[in-house]
Amino acid sequence: MSADEIMMSIEEGMEKAVSHLQKEFRMVRTGRATPALIENIKVSAYGSEMPLKQVGTISVPEARQLMVKPFDMGLLKDIEKALLASDLGVTPSNDGKLIRLTFPPLTEDRRKQLANEVKAKGEDAKISIRNSRRDGLKGLEDLKKQKVLTEDDLKRLKDDVQNVVKQYEGSIDTEVKKKTEEIMAI
Repeated sequence: MSADEIMMSIEEGMEKAVSHLQKEFRMVRTGRATPALIENIKVSAYGSEMPLKQVGTISVPEARQLMVKPFDMGLLKDIEKALLASDLGVTPSNDGKLIRLTFPPLTEDRRKQLANEVKAKGEDAKISIRNSRRDGLKGLEDLKKQKVLTEDDLKRLKDDVQNVVKQYEGSIDTEVKKKTEEIMAI
């Protein structure tokens, strides 16, 4: 593996950490209801487990309400059961044609708890970035041992890696700050 390939793999690992964090944040509840909160809940349908987004349409009629309209009315009870089993803390309302989920406003304590969860997820993403750095630096050290890289090349590449780490950690800090503000907004 060449130094350029190692540098690309380091950056790919860091990019994956940031995109994973963004996916995680979409599933964290804020003051508003979003389809991302429930779209991946597994529903027992047609003999297998399927994500809710594949068995029905999810819409947002109001800021704190979600509505699920199944593609097949026979799945209404299964969807309701899956929503009850999930850890949303909201009881679905079934009117025979669709299911409504009304989210109560978040309490101050719950907002603080969610903000702490967001920070913890941010730290996990930073750990993932540091793991990419560690693995990449090990690869670069191996190239130096094989006499593919000189001492000066290795030092320059290590500096480049550190700059990339700072850039991605800054990106994570920005995402965490943005999501925390979103949660704390009333």
